[in-house]
Amino acid sequence: MSNEKLKGDDRRAKLIEWLKTSSEPLSGSILANKTNVSRQVIVQDMSLLKASGEPIMATAQGYIYINAEKGHPFSRVIAANHTAESTIDELNTIVDHGVTVEDVTVEHPVYGDIKASLKLSSRIDVEEFMKRLNDTNAVLLSALTDGVHTHTLTSDSKEKIDKACLALSEKGYLL
Repeated sequence: MSNEKLKGDDRRAKLIEWLKTSSEPLSGSILANKTNVSRQVIVQDMSLLKASGEPIMATAQGYIYINAEKGHPFSRVIAANHTAESTIDELNTIVDHGVTVEDVTVEHPVYGDIKASLKLSSRIDVEEFMKRLNDTNAVLLSALTDGVHTHTLTSDSKEKIDKACLALSEKGYLL
């Protein structure tokens, strides 16, 4: 890529192209470097693209184009309750069974459901997620609800989700 900045519509078309063809999330910083603009410009571009109907999702790992995702035909929403200290164990228990933690949702008394995309599929994903939390001094969404939250779990088999849920239940994490 040259040092020339891509202009508005051309830049957004390139962003969609890159997101559609990427097998992993693309961070705002990476996209900013590829287009020679600031990360804030990318954030604004993503807002414009989402507002125009593009199925783009911001995850902890970066931006993804939802229709470009491949196959997890089985999903289940689970309700959980545990301490913040148990979060790593909860997430690792899930991903160790070949299950992806798509999101976390809490029910806020004023705002209603607050949902955040996670897309955690491996121990490395869990480790990076927890590192970002610690590095930014952020708190878990479940801190707003005394540990009560839901996750959408996906996998390529119902049995993997069943086994993950059994393990979570045995640890006392499921409601």
